[in-house]
Amino acid sequence: MAEPHPLHDPALPEDEDDDLLDAEDAAEEIPEDSDHPMEGEEEEEDEDEEIQLQNDSAAHFDSHINSIFCIAQHPTKPSIIATGGGDDVAYVFDASLPDGPVLPPSYESSPQPQGERRSIVPLQKLDGHTDSVNAIAFTYPNGEYLVTAGLDGKLRAWQSNNTASQWKFIAEASEVQEINWVAPSPNPSQPNVLALGANDGSVWVYQINAADKDSPLTIVQAFYLHTASCTAGTWTPDGRLLATVSEDGSLYVWDVFETGQSVINFTAADQRFEVEGGLYSVACTSTLVAAGGAGGNIKIVGLPQAADTSRKNKPGGASKQTASSAGQILASLQVQSDGIETLSFSSPPLNLLAAGSVDGSIALFDTAHRFAVRRHIKEAHEDYAVVKVEFVRNTQQGGWILTSAGMDGVVRRWDARGGTTAAGQGFIREWKGHRGEGEGGGVLGFVQGGGGSRIVTAGDDGIALVFKADIA
Repeated sequence: MAEPHPLHDPALPEDEDDDLLDAEDAAEEIPEDSDHPMEGEEEEEDEDEEIQLQNDSAAHFDSHINSIFCIAQHPTKPSIIATGGGDDVAYVFDASLPDGPVLPPSYESSPQPQGERRSIVPLQKLDGHTDSVNAIAFTYPNGEYLVTAGLDGKLRAWQSNNTASQWKFIAEASEVQEINWVAPSPNPSQPNVLALGANDGSVWVYQINAADKDSPLTIVQAFYLHTASCTAGTWTPDGRLLATVSEDGSLYVWDVFETGQSVINFTAADQRFEVEGGLYSVACTSTLVAAGGAGGNIKIVGLPQAADTSRKNKPGGASKQTASSAGQILASLQVQSDGIETLSFSSPPLNLLAAGSVDGSIALFDTAHRFAVRRHIKEAHEDYAVVKVEFVRNTQQGGWILTSAGMDGVVRRWDARGGTTAAGQGFIREWKGHRGEGEGGGVLGFVQGGGGSRIVTAGDDGIALVFKADIA
């Protein structure tokens, strides 16, 4: 039998109870001091007070109930936007804005009060995925098809009507465990082609043709040389070559339609190319490929021209361009201190490469002068990762406007012209509306096609914001 607890033992002598509180003392009430909140209470109250956010957007879309991981813009109807998110679905909506005054801002993080402006109504909900939709794209040249890809490994293709307002499911492919990215080919002789990269390192190229009832999704090529997750991929501007990078630190450039083989091969086994921690971003011009990775490293490699790839492995087939730069490491850059998340080349006549880093900075390199650093904007997004940089494709402006977005939830534009002493580092304007600042509301992507007058964001807070960004 267990012994009784000493405080409740009836055999204890009376003087052993001297340490106990008297009944009067136990009943004494301690007055409440309302001027000194409990530890942590003051911080919670301050957080509750900061519900209302600055919102510079002209419209918003909030049908997603989780983060928006990806966004795409129709190539011929730039107001048509598609988004995919962590709620396992994608949406298509029209981001057209009225010509009149911008609607008053009223987006709030939680909850939505009466009188808030209405969200854009979706044109269509695209379902069928069983995990997050983290890649989405319209095909070129006319946006006839829309593809969604997810962490469930599914690639699903949809065909539009003439207005791109309704989409019919065509086919599904499921060859891999997870899909990291999709990229449509701009090759005019190969319409409705796209590439994807998977977590097992494989790269797949598909062509979509709804008229082919037996195989509406046809595999054009499949490549298996990466030994770790294929983190990013992009086409050259003419859609002739496809460049892909991987966590294993490798870069491959594929001649998809002519030889079906790689024309450039670099791995971490080559000490000149080694990037400890892997590669995570890639961008191309017609003559250059840039691969960005851990530790702020960027590798620049020359690309072969069309005649070079067709002559490959033929006696006397190497041109002067091949001998001088194609397949050669032209530069190894390291200005920023953390991973390179995003890269963008400017359009001619400007010769610039922009790099956005996890350290919050943007670096501009002069591709015509040995990749010299033109500008290092160290606090472009303060201490928050720069998720995307992209030059505005607007010939009237000479391609000098650079748009950036980061995990601070802010979109900014920069004047890429001038030297390192440009006032304000070339800052033009910024737009706010997402929570950001470590609150799960950063910008995970954006689109700005149609001349750059409209920016539409994909928010980690589950909101897509539409900003009027008219260029003077």
